[in-house]
Amino acid sequence: MPMTLKVYEVNRAGVTRVVREEAEVVPLERPEATHQFPACECPECQESAR
Repeated sequence: MPMTLKVYEVNRAGVTRVVREEAEVVPLERPEATHQFPACECPECQESAR
């Protein structure tokens, strides 16, 4: 099932700028391991992981 994706940024004044126009993309069945976020390294998460 295709979906649409549009990349934009909003500055502190609330002004929006399109970085990449809307495009149709097909999501992956299962993301590759290299696409996953690494574990959080903040002190709070590090403490709760122990």
